[in-house]
Amino acid sequence: MRPSGRDLDQMRAVSIETGFTKHAEGSCLIKMGDTHVLCTATIEDRVPPFIKGSGLGWVTAEYGMLPRATNTRMRREAAMGKQGGRTVEIQRLIGRALRAGVDRVALGERQISIDCDVLQADGGTRCASITGGWVALRLAVNKLMKTGEVKIDPLVDPVAAVSCGIYAGQPVLDLDYPEDSEAGVDGNFIMTGSGQLIEVQMSAEGSMFSREQMNTLMDLATKGTAELAELQEAACA
Repeated sequence: MRPSGRDLDQMRAVSIETGFTKHAEGSCLIKMGDTHVLCTATIEDRVPPFIKGSGLGWVTAEYGMLPRATNTRMRREAAMGKQGGRTVEIQRLIGRALRAGVDRVALGERQISIDCDVLQADGGTRCASITGGWVALRLAVNKLMKTGEVKIDPLVDPVAAVSCGIYAGQPVLDLDYPEDSEAGVDGNFIMTGSGQLIEVQMSAEGSMFSREQMNTLMDLATKGTAELAELQEAACA
């Protein structure tokens, strides 16, 4: 029995509210259970120096958690003078995951910055950030296409992410914090709407796992990301 009472292959309740902020070119509040992340997209007429003049666009991301996103207050990273290693790793993950679903030639020489701010954390914040980040990106690109600044849709496939793991000896989909903190195996799966893999982060957390168990987790992840892709499409319609 999972702490939440969910079936082994059951996602938490997911909702995506678009247009959550006034000024961003694209925004949404994604809720995956008790994990809530605000995702915004900003269009900028510049690109990093290393691709300037190439005609290629760029998608990048920043990630952060509010001090009371968790059950005890965390110090703001700005107050400490630098970002933590976890933050840097996650925002790089979000950026490269979203870029995998973008035709950077069609995007043109501009940058879209995705900001993911965790309002409340209960496991799976990076997965929620990627899933919501794609929605914010989609909405921003829709505006570029509406104004004619972009002629061909540069978003080739939706990108979504979900966690899977082995909890109490059972493969489970979409871990919440009680499961994540005690899982014997924990993995994050990033996939496209068509079922193609972008990245898998998977490790044993105290117990090893078999090839058969890994295949089961892959099947769970495929089911979960397909459900998320449907919700992304409905939110952007």
